[in-house]
Amino acid sequence: MIGQPVNRVDGPLKVSGRATYAYEYWDAGQPLYGCIVGATIGKGRITRIHTENAERAQGVRMVMTHQNVPVQGVRDESVQFEYWRAQPVLTGPDIHYHGEPVALVVAATFEQARAAADLLDVEYTVGRGRFAFAADDDEAYIPKVVNAGLPTDTAVGDFEAGFRAAAVRVDQRYTTPYEFSMPMEPHACLVEPRGEDLVVHVSSQIVDAAQTSVAATLRMAPERIHIVTPFVGGGFGSKLGVHAETILAALAARVLGQPVKVALTRQQIFQLVGMRPTSSQRVRLAAGRDGKLTAIAHDVTMHTNPDLEFAEQTAATTRSLYAAPHRLTSHRLTPLDLPRGADVRAPGEAPGLLAVESAVDELAHALGMDPIEVRIRNEPTVDPERDVPYSDRHLVDCLRDGARRFGWEHRPATPASLREGRWLVGYGMSAAIRGHFQGPTAVQVRLEADGTGVVRTDMTDIGTGTYTILTQVVADGLGLPADRVRVELGRSGLPTSWGSGGSWGAANSCAAAARACAALREKVLVAACGDADSPLHGRDPAGAHFGDGSVRIDGAEGASQALGEIVARHHPEGMEAQGEIRFMGDDPNYSDYSIHTYGAHFAEVGVDADTAEIRLRRMLGVFSVGRVLNPKTARSQLIGGMIWGAGAALEEEAVVDSRSGAFVNRDLAQYLVPVHADVPDVEAVILDGYDDKANLLGAKGVGELGICGAGAAVANAVFNATGLRVRDFPITIEKLLPGLPDVDA
Repeated sequence: MIGQPVNRVDGPLKVSGRATYAYEYWDAGQPLYGCIVGATIGKGRITRIHTENAERAQGVRMVMTHQNVPVQGVRDESVQFEYWRAQPVLTGPDIHYHGEPVALVVAATFEQARAAADLLDVEYTVGRGRFAFAADDDEAYIPKVVNAGLPTDTAVGDFEAGFRAAAVRVDQRYTTPYEFSMPMEPHACLVEPRGEDLVVHVSSQIVDAAQTSVAATLRMAPERIHIVTPFVGGGFGSKLGVHAETILAALAARVLGQPVKVALTRQQIFQLVGMRPTSSQRVRLAAGRDGKLTAIAHDVTMHTNPDLEFAEQTAATTRSLYAAPHRLTSHRLTPLDLPRGADVRAPGEAPGLLAVESAVDELAHALGMDPIEVRIRNEPTVDPERDVPYSDRHLVDCLRDGARRFGWEHRPATPASLREGRWLVGYGMSAAIRGHFQGPTAVQVRLEADGTGVVRTDMTDIGTGTYTILTQVVADGLGLPADRVRVELGRSGLPTSWGSGGSWGAANSCAAAARACAALREKVLVAACGDADSPLHGRDPAGAHFGDGSVRIDGAEGASQALGEIVARHHPEGMEAQGEIRFMGDDPNYSDYSIHTYGAHFAEVGVDADTAEIRLRRMLGVFSVGRVLNPKTARSQLIGGMIWGAGAALEEEAVVDSRSGAFVNRDLAQYLVPVHADVPDVEAVILDGYDDKANLLGAKGVGELGICGAGAAVANAVFNATGLRVRDFPITIEKLLPGLPDVDA
């Protein structure tokens, strides 16, 4: 079953509307509805809140502000990971960013809550806010560490000397905008009081983080908080932690003693869940005439909220990608009075590779060399900065296989030299790399007396296929048909995992499940081989084979027994085992080896010679991710990531009003993401592989690799089509049109 393109086992539930999401639970009875009121200024202080009209409105049960909010826990910065910390709201009169919650209105219906929210009158004293990134970059400072606990700066050799001495140099600055995750399912929750406990139906990627964070905020024992999130309609980093809607609903439900529902509007998502920071990235590359890099520097400055620091690891990917004797990377933060930065779709790698892989293309052009050849000539044999071997690196294989499949030999060597009617045509490519992470994860596998298997873990399925791949791993591990395996996910009280995020969820949970199956097989064999009435009695368990719901031990005369029969005879209540994997910091493989996934992206674009309209014609990605658990779901994730990359290159950009700190295009009508008409032909190919240093299954993360480098391939194709290099992303018509070549002339 492992490695087969099995259809999603939860697919029928989803297409029939029977998969229940956070806002859709009704078992608790008729809920109350909450509507969040956000600040209309970007910096300042509340001087007075007039709540009387709202409180008198029809159906209103509560207006919660900083003046009457229950006491909450405070953020504990000693907690290593942000998403497990308390997240207090309505903490005082000070306003830190536009849209920050200033009140929650709770009423009998959603319409009543929304209408009453409009009656709330808030008076402010407006302060001087810092909203313009470019204007305040002189205030940039050095963070202690960057995301994932990585070092802020690194240095190998003498970069400045190596750069000065080089025959060919590239020194360019690339800028990326604010971007948002934009999951299909808005952030929403239903909180139901049950005695002293709270049942929290929430759209969350990490159950343990949600439980711990809500408990710390409400100052309750974690076991009193019950998280329920069996289905998540996309997260992409924005649901790694809980947000204001969950905390406010929990506070209100506890005070009122009734279920309370709160959902963010699409516009509120732009204000309350965090975003990818804007960045300015200086990339310097130095090489000899032979194309061998002698020096690499990647210096990044990005925005941060002054109260809630977030340093995206944007330059970290450069540390393991290419070989060069002189290397330098750095991260700096510019404090702005905007919502906090957050993990968004391959944090660090996505914006970092957009810049670095554009710069490598510029180097290839300056050298007059094929961009693939430049990358191959700079392929490392060991991790250039950690000086440890790679666990499994097939980047060159991806480059060569992709070039063959894409028809790279037809790429025009001279930019702006290929035209089809009104269209200038260009090819572009880039390399992809992403770190593989491992977090503590436990999975329980149980065999029932009827011979069915049950998998239990608080791991979540955010649309990536967790139900399906766990079914496959356990079906393989116990020799059961897939329809005899049931998977239970997304509830606190189940064995704890790191959830879904960072492309670690599938490998973590499946490796733990495989260990549980191994332990359970051993229990089954001990019971059967020690039972005088079993046909397996006295046989050597080393020769056992689990398949078709039975155990078979071959010998002079083969013997077999049904799993259900063994369990019913010895453990009529069922038998179970738990498998666990540890944190990567405690696993020597992660210190002794550099463990990554890899890929190569190829793109063809057409650019209208008169209007500068860019049309993506086709994309191809070739990837190396170790062992593939399910090629169908993996391919879908990779294609989705590639489309994200196209969006980052050509469309996505949240624009800040520098007067108020508000995002002016905070809806899906104006914040553009790729739609079907934008992406006509995308293909993802996965190479066969097995990385025995990653885990016992040899599998690594897939989800976010697809976006890594994809945008740069599109940007490089635009350059190849037009001869114009746009370094301020996204590449839009107004940035391209003034410099278009006069092709008629």
